[in-house]
Amino acid sequence: MSPINKPILYVKTGCPWCREALSFFNTQGVDLDIRDVSDNSKDMDAMVSISGQTKAPTFEYEDFIVADFSVDEFLAELNEFPEVRHYLGICDSEN
Repeated sequence: MSPINKPILYVKTGCPWCREALSFFNTQGVDLDIRDVSDNSKDMDAMVSISGQTKAPTFEYEDFIVADFSVDEFLAELNEFPEVRHYLGICDSEN
């Protein structure tokens, strides 16, 4: 059974930014619900509904949503939400 509040990462097949994000979250040990919007129109609809756009990667955890991001952009946004950073267990270090 998955945790109720498992973060969701919406990705697209072949997307280099999505691969970069997946690699980053993997190295950080973040357990994600990965949803490939290339293969599932319901997931695409959900991503558009929460983010207002169609670009990936898009990250969703409760009210914390980051759309169409690079890892650096994600980390910059995450710095504004220390409680989310703590929950995810992402190191607070500059690369």
